[in-house]
Amino acid sequence: MKVALWGVDSRDGALLTKMKKTLDALGVVSQIMRDGDYGAASEVDMVLVAGGDRGILEYFHKVTAASAPVLGIYETDATGFLAQLDARDLEKATSRLKRGQYNVDEVFRLAVKVDSKEVDPVLNDVAVFPSKSATLMEHVLKIDGSDVWHDNSDGVIISTPTGSTAYTMSAGGPMIMQKSQVFVVVSVNSLDNTRRPLVIPNDARIEISDITSRYHCEVVLDGGRRIRVRNTLECFKHAFPARLVRTADDSAASLMAKKVRLAEDMLKMPPSAKLILKTLEYEGALSQKDLATRTMLPERTIRLSLSHLIEGGYVKKKMSLRDARQRIYELKI
Repeated sequence: MKVALWGVDSRDGALLTKMKKTLDALGVVSQIMRDGDYGAASEVDMVLVAGGDRGILEYFHKVTAASAPVLGIYETDATGFLAQLDARDLEKATSRLKRGQYNVDEVFRLAVKVDSKEVDPVLNDVAVFPSKSATLMEHVLKIDGSDVWHDNSDGVIISTPTGSTAYTMSAGGPMIMQKSQVFVVVSVNSLDNTRRPLVIPNDARIEISDITSRYHCEVVLDGGRRIRVRNTLECFKHAFPARLVRTADDSAASLMAKKVRLAEDMLKMPPSAKLILKTLEYEGALSQKDLATRTMLPERTIRLSLSHLIEGGYVKKKMSLRDARQRIYELKI
């Protein structure tokens, strides 16, 4: 068995080194892939990605061609929804992986063009919003070149089935089983209260055009990278799907059930707590300062929301490995 290892940034370096030592001791040939050198992704039997859900999303932004099946590795009991294996269980799981005792889910990605320029593909969703919150955005939705609606709303989200239980669900979109061959388009808080989410075949080409607002607008890729858009966003099915390793006791239905429980709990939460949860889901572990920068919430609101989330068992606090004086926060669900 030949394995490639990858992490998002220097924060994952120590884990990658530890994983390589474990695999070497078990007789598994492994190599650490460096940023910008992704040739090994198609030459190995499996890619192990550190960093939990954050790592999985970033990996499929970086690797735009074919890739071996990917297994997400996390370091704590915050399992997320894409990552499958606790780093502490890598040694125990390796024998099963070598025997092929796992499933591979092949899920499609969205190819994205912003003002005719191709950018990173996304695994969950791509959204368009004004750069300043609580500001309306006018736009036209076209499918395969035909106008579907002309709308005024807070923004628009285009999602894959994988992402239908993430941001899209929070905005009122339907939950879609992962193997469904569809896109979901949701207009967020439209002025037209008859506007409903659309489910579209994934061989269609989606275009959001004539984008205007009082402030400049941004395309948001999987809740992370932001790109200024002047007029047009185009989305279509990417040529290379994401291949995700699933453990034998995990299924699309169980993952969805996990999301449903979280959604039910979120209904009882204040908006600030929901925003913090979603930010941690997309970004991974963050400090209070990082959360303030990303959410633009007042520090007092962040402290109160984190206290609520920790008490409810949704978030855990731990010491930063880079600065022992700092505390960081991550999902515990």
